Amino acid sequence: MGDSTTDQTPDPEKRDESAEEPRRRGGGFLMGRVLGVPVYVAPSWFLVAALITWFFGNQLDRVLPELGAARYLVALFFAVAFYGSVLVHELAHTVAALRFDLPVRRIQLQFFGGVSEIEKESPTPGREFVLAGVGPLLSLVLAGVFYLGMLTVEPRTVPGVLLAGLMISNLIVAVFNLLPGLPLDGGRMLRALVWRITGSPMRGTVAAAWTGRGLAILVLIGFPLATHLGGLGERGSFSGLESLTDALLAAVLAAIIWTGAGNSLRMARLRERLPALNARALTRRAVPVTGETPLSEALRRANEAGARALVVVDPEGAPTSVVREAGIAGVPEHRRPWVAVSGLAQELTEGMRVPAELTGEDLLAHLRATPATEYLVVEETGEIYGVLSTRDVERAFIDAMARTAPDPGTAPSA
Repeated sequence: MGDSTTDQTPDPEKRDESAEEPRRRGGGFLMGRVLGVPVYVAPSWFLVAALITWFFGNQLDRVLPELGAARYLVALFFAVAFYGSVLVHELAHTVAALRFDLPVRRIQLQFFGGVSEIEKESPTPGREFVLAGVGPLLSLVLAGVFYLGMLTVEPRTVPGVLLAGLMISNLIVAVFNLLPGLPLDGGRMLRALVWRITGSPMRGTVAAAWTGRGLAILVLIGFPLATHLGGLGERGSFSGLESLTDALLAAVLAAIIWTGAGNSLRMARLRERLPALNARALTRRAVPVTGETPLSEALRRANEAGARALVVVDPEGAPTSVVREAGIAGVPEHRRPWVAVSGLAQELTEGMRVPAELTGEDLLAHLRATPATEYLVVEETGEIYGVLSTRDVERAFIDAMARTAPDPGTAPSA
């Protein structure tokens, strides 16, 4: 599988990529950055590279038997070059996303290709169509470039075989990704077309997701059948091992497509519920106190006011820090009269000031950009509205996700 550009909802628990270690949990190995976007290689890639090296090396033994054991070095070069082409495919999506001011979290090369994780949805169906289509288009261009390269070399030579393999593999990547079903690029293009016609991105997602599920069933049944019939036509027989291999490959491909389609549908439903993540609605009422105020006195004032948070202010009443809930919980009750709130507060940075009107993806993106446990929520005038706890946002986010569980009986229409 060549590519599937995913549209990820920002996670309030995510940290800045630059602060992460080279080995990222769930991301693989950090290989570098392109246009500021980190590029990861999943551990499964090494398995696929080894399999490609083995199978392509065996094919080379038939075409260029004089290579001997060196054929596996040539095959390894082909595997790396092929995934280099996949990276170029993903960079096309990344460049288009950045051109449309859509942040890209990362590029990951994995088992069946690559993924560009784009954090926001395209604002228009036209941009969605372009964003999805540039990847397969560039793969077709690469196939053409490798074909032209083939014309300049001898066919039964190492350069000729490598160029032929890269031409065919990029052509397969392009054609496969143009199939009209999520999570493939063709599915995103179909989604954009339905969105444009109906005016509803959700209807587009539902149509493309169910088309993707149908495509998964077609791959599961049709791929082994086609290769079986082809094998009978060429050799008059078809080995059980080849049949089993094709069936396993079809099952893996079908599972990836089916799961990706389901995830796309679930994320679309989640996006419909994201506006419920409202900074104003989730904010805790706060009481302003000076830094030298004893914790016990500050809590007494908060209880009298019916507030659940404390904000430290300077003598002029301007907020300077937010008292951490975890810090309060860590102070025994008998010591609270002797502990000043300033020792339990986190100094406010610019990113810790959250506009009260932020909702949905904008709110999650703001929190992700500046990780903290509490944030000061302010009105447009700068007036203190209250304190937003990350825990409250996480609970609301999880609740929204729980309500997006896929319904097997859902009809393919919104």
